[in-house]
Parts: sequence; structure tokens; C-alpha cells
Amino acid sequence: QVQLQESGGGSVQAGGSLRLSCAASEFTYCMAWFRQTPGEERQAVATLRTTTNKIYYDESVKGRFTLSRDTVKNALYLQMNSLKPDDTGIYYCVAKRSGQRCESPNNGNWGQGTQVTVSS
Repeated sequence: QVQLQESGGGSVQAGGSLRLSCAASEFTYCMAWFRQTPGEERQAVATLRTTTNKIYYDESVKGRFTLSRDTVKNALYLQMNSLKPDDTGIYYCVAKRSGQRCESPNNGNWGQGTQVTVSS
């Protein structure tokens, strides 16, 4: 089972930036960042297919968030700029194996999550 540990969450004002980090025991076929807000289903914010390096961004974060990884450190990052109150939520680092849908909130190994709060 993949071990994942997120860090970097916090509270910022709208327009600010945060950088989330995820320490992973290994990289799998799909590495992703999901977000959960109260009353909502977990949603894929950004995903990376490691075999092709193809990155998917949800429309709500395109142009503001950047997913990257460090293969030496086995770390996944999410740089979040121009943050909005709607970005508030718990952010999870997720690892999925081949055959599991990358952008689906089901399956995979999940970290414990890190809280991001954006105030207006």
C-alpha cells in the first residue's frame, strides 16, 4: 500500500498562494490532488499520469494551480496561486494504480489530507 503524507496547508487571504507537498513511498500510474468541501463529493483538482507525464486540471483551477513532482524525493507538489474562497477545503494526495480511474473519487490510496482555508 502506498504511503502518502501531505503538508503545506494553511489559511490565506484571497489572492494569496500556498504550496502543498506530498511525500510518497512510491509513485504509481496516477498521482493526484483531490479536494473536498463540506457537503460535496471529493473532486480531482489536478492529476498526473506518470507514464506519459500528462497533467489534467479541473477547469476551476486552470491557470492558477500547477502540479509538479520530484522523482528523486518521491514528492508531489501543488502550487496554488491567486487563491479564491471557493478553493477552501481539505486537499488530499492520492495514488492510483493502472486500471483505476485517475479522476474518480473512488479507489486509490489516500493521504490524511491537509486543510486549506481562503478568506475573502
